[in-house]
Amino acid sequence: MKDPIAGAQVLIEALPYIRQFQGATVVVKYGGAAMTDDALKHSVCTDIALLRYVGMKPVVVHGGGPMISSMMQRLGLEPKFVSGQRVTDDATMQIAEMVLVGAIAQDLAASIQAAGVPAVALSGRDACTLGACKLDGPDGADLGRVGEISDIRPNLVNDLTRAGYVVVLSPIAAGEDGRPLNINADHVAGKLAAGLGARKLVVLSDVPGLLADPKDPSTLISKLSLAEAREMMGTDAVSSGMIPKLQSCITALEGGVERAHMIDGGMPHSILIELFSEAGIGTMIYPDPVAH
Repeated sequence: MKDPIAGAQVLIEALPYIRQFQGATVVVKYGGAAMTDDALKHSVCTDIALLRYVGMKPVVVHGGGPMISSMMQRLGLEPKFVSGQRVTDDATMQIAEMVLVGAIAQDLAASIQAAGVPAVALSGRDACTLGACKLDGPDGADLGRVGEISDIRPNLVNDLTRAGYVVVLSPIAAGEDGRPLNINADHVAGKLAAGLGARKLVVLSDVPGLLADPKDPSTLISKLSLAEAREMMGTDAVSSGMIPKLQSCITALEGGVERAHMIDGGMPHSILIELFSEAGIGTMIYPDPVAH
């Protein structure tokens, strides 16, 4: 039998955080194992629904690289990468939109709605929410229809969140010619958090957070400043897969977001534990102290 006193204590501990972030926009970058494990996906969607129920305004940005590669292979196309970036020709771009917008975003929105709150799946091209310019690869390599964010138009997302919807946004942007560009989802999350004036950015990954030693989970760094995060970008502590995630947090804080969190999406209800408990479970990055 569950201890009712312990359950009440959890609510009491969460109350100050619920009060503090009432009405706040929170951007959640959804990715990793939480996208492929049904139990973890249910946990994440329940957490997001609860954020909405307690008065916060969650906005979800999702990835989907492995699913795009899988669909390409099913259709007889071989994925190509340059320095970890997907080469996106016109055929690959069509598949990316089909998978990201037509499948992943719709499924995620439906799962959030099943948890009890209305959700809307959007592409970054909708209402030109995400504007982008073409991005070249290392040494000028042509990556095709790959871009980097140049403009955030938050009106549609803000209108929907004010109306009570959870927005699920796919990382597809409108290029300068109006055609779609494929964007790294971590980069979208950081830019969007800043563009929406979010109070928090939460990045889900497959590790506990930022580790001083990437091979040792016990070396979790629970808190660090923006300056310290910038310094870590050039060290061996940040593996290639963590670089865009840490950069996303740095971008968000440089754009005025109050806190960025890197947490383990493989732990059930990690969002709630990180945001509504004193100890938290991941890495929190905060702005540099103001000098007097």
